[in-house]
Amino acid sequence: MCRHLAYLGPPRPLAALLTEPEHSLYTQSFAPRLQTESRVNADGFGVGWYPPGDGAGPVRYRRAVPIWADANLPALAGLLHSGAVLAAVRSASPGTSLDEAAVAPYALGRWLFSHNGRVPGWESLPQDSGERLTAAELLAMEARSDSALLWVMIARRLTAGRPAHEALADVVRKTGAARPHARLNLLLTDGHRIAAVRHGNSLWYRQAEGQVTVASEPVPGEPHWQEIPDRSLLLTTPHTADLAPL
Repeated sequence: MCRHLAYLGPPRPLAALLTEPEHSLYTQSFAPRLQTESRVNADGFGVGWYPPGDGAGPVRYRRAVPIWADANLPALAGLLHSGAVLAAVRSASPGTSLDEAAVAPYALGRWLFSHNGRVPGWESLPQDSGERLTAAELLAMEARSDSALLWVMIARRLTAGRPAHEALADVVRKTGAARPHARLNLLLTDGHRIAAVRHGNSLWYRQAEGQVTVASEPVPGEPHWQEIPDRSLLLTTPHTADLAPL
């Protein structure tokens, strides 16, 4: 399991998203409220953001240590600003690698991706689901993990020109058919919109004041948070939100 969030809106300090709110992602690394498997997310953390104003990015900062163990993060999070962010804290699935390459967000061009959940028997998922991955695609996996494999499956659809929501839905349906007990909460952004899937874990979104946040757990006391129904797909921008069942 993991906890993650994605944000689009006016540029804000990363600290305003990661460390300062009550029950922030930082707090969820050691005291999640809605997590059903594992109670600590101490196997690394990652932040991806798009620098404002110049169309560049994304930039990633990933570590294989608990978020609270990184002495550099508080200063960086207070200094850096962005209007598009994806971040995660990790609890590694058994049998997956523990280096920083296995920590979300994963990236391809302008895309950032995160997976919260677990895929049992992920090593044989391509064969069991009929996903004909090439040797080159498998060798290009960033890490030995279920999340990295899902990202390869999604990225090949994005590269082929499939829209983000279709790429997510197709991979979730195919994976769910082969692994009925898989947990597949997914976040995907290109810095302009967020596509998200809730499949087996908690996922919420808040759209207000020209901004949108999609997160594993809501911030207490903030209005407008809405729970995404299980087995649903959300496609959202700071001003629009389309929710559909999978």
